[in-house]
Amino acid sequence: MTDHATKTRSEIAPEMTWDLTRLYADDAKWEHDFAGIDDLVKAFLQYRGRLAESPETLLAAFQADDALSLVLEQLYVYAHLKADEDTGDSANRARLDRIRAKHAEIGGECAWFQPELTAMDASVFERFRASEVLAFYRRTLDEIAREREHTLSAAEERILGMSSDVLGTPYKTFSLLNDADLRFGTIRGEDGAEVELTHGNYIKFLESPDRAVRKAAFEATYDTYAKFKNTFSSLLDANFKTSALNADLRHFPSALEASLFEDSVPLSVYDGLIDTVHANIASLHGYFRLRAEKLGLEKLDMYDIHTPLLPECRMLVEWPDAVKYVKDSLAVLGEEYHSAIGNAFEQRWIDIPECRGKRSGAYSSGCYGKPPYILLNYSGTLDSVFTLAHELGHSMHSYFSDRSQAFHYASYKIFVAEVASTTNELLLHHHLMRNAPSDEVRAYLLNHLADEIRGTVFRQTMFAEFERDMSALSEAGTPLTADLLSEKYFALNAFYHGDAVCPDGRIRWEWARIPHFYYDFYVYKYATGFSAAVALSRKILAGEIQPYMGFLKAGDSRDVLDIMKDAGVDFRSGTPVEECMRFFEETVGTLAKYLK
Repeated sequence: MTDHATKTRSEIAPEMTWDLTRLYADDAKWEHDFAGIDDLVKAFLQYRGRLAESPETLLAAFQADDALSLVLEQLYVYAHLKADEDTGDSANRARLDRIRAKHAEIGGECAWFQPELTAMDASVFERFRASEVLAFYRRTLDEIAREREHTLSAAEERILGMSSDVLGTPYKTFSLLNDADLRFGTIRGEDGAEVELTHGNYIKFLESPDRAVRKAAFEATYDTYAKFKNTFSSLLDANFKTSALNADLRHFPSALEASLFEDSVPLSVYDGLIDTVHANIASLHGYFRLRAEKLGLEKLDMYDIHTPLLPECRMLVEWPDAVKYVKDSLAVLGEEYHSAIGNAFEQRWIDIPECRGKRSGAYSSGCYGKPPYILLNYSGTLDSVFTLAHELGHSMHSYFSDRSQAFHYASYKIFVAEVASTTNELLLHHHLMRNAPSDEVRAYLLNHLADEIRGTVFRQTMFAEFERDMSALSEAGTPLTADLLSEKYFALNAFYHGDAVCPDGRIRWEWARIPHFYYDFYVYKYATGFSAAVALSRKILAGEIQPYMGFLKAGDSRDVLDIMKDAGVDFRSGTPVEECMRFFEETVGTLAKYLK
């Protein structure tokens, strides 16, 4: 191995890693809180069978539940952050397994709460719902009333709660196989040196102007996944069956509708996204033809769709410059926001570089009253800079929600989780365009933006369509074998990419490497989130800051579609995705003019 070998965590400078002592000063403090969980459970369980006594008793039960949930959340977040530092560290993995198992155990013990509420005499429930004593929890009581038909008996809820850890095995196994055990070997980089291929540097290689490097990285990655195709298909099949089982037990028509129910999002929003993208797919095909023409290729392959069209303008960004770009671009949001961003860097909320065993990808994760931590695998590409802005968007959404809402209503719905993150990306793009030194660099940035929309809206919609269709097959009793998954994925990939792309057959295995297929219909929210961000970023740049800050601070205090409408984006009208499609077409048109 050469000097290009991936570093171990001990070789990383501490200032480039996150400081988790703001969660727990040390592992012993974590153990102390873990040991105290049983007392919190006991304090909650004393209200079992008593919820109908009085509004005061129900209030005390809600408060005991919140106290337990607050500690469980902090215990879990610390454990999973430590485990993700090095997925091969057995001590950290054991800690995470312990809290997961404990969580499942408590889920079983405490599963009586909502069934007991829904079983309450209707007149008593309505009287409690109207009581001023329970005014703070009225929104929750409204939601419980809505969920009544999907809530099982206390005994059934207990079984499901206790089974949650076991039912999560497909994703846990996927994560261990994908992040800790899989090795992709080495390839020759642009300088001819042997470099280890990893999750973290894969996209960097696909951005290379050297087609041989792109091809080598692509082939090595998917040849590796093909070797494990049956294992990955078994895990994905099990995951879809688990979702279908949960939906069936809770009397939902499908796993998709069960997933949408939590956010109060109608099925028409999900299907409407796919239909709108289908109706505008020609603009994506046109972009691929522009790509092929600029790259001098008769047709693109899948490993040609990431490389910048102006490699001479390729931006490799050192970490300090990335920080400056992001900070400067977000200054438009005002001092309150900008000050919070400063805390993220000064107080070490961010784990920055890739290292051996570290979880791949990037995310923001935290718990109430503590820093919203960010995991990166920063590689110095322009994509990495946008990922930093993206994850800071998540973190600032959590930060302002936590500080504006009580714990019970601080966690925003998943439907809006990708809005703040992609708004940040668009503000970063605007800042870089405004300060670009030449038209060539502007073309480079427009190319990046077009690729971002392709990846976040079109690609994620393709994933959403695949997930919807595979779930439907699973619910109909069709086993999701490796061959079936690959056949369906390859056909869908061909539709989305059109006749300007003649893909290497290895792309049929791409479904095996997508962790989001285990996230229960999450991916469509990237596309709807980006569509919302297009509208919101334009409002922010026009000086409309307060509606957006109100969105960041709303948490779960109102229905999610109402929160979005108050911020200026109405998904019930169906127009945000249409506007995003027009934005993409405008971006590609402007890019074509710059290229000519």
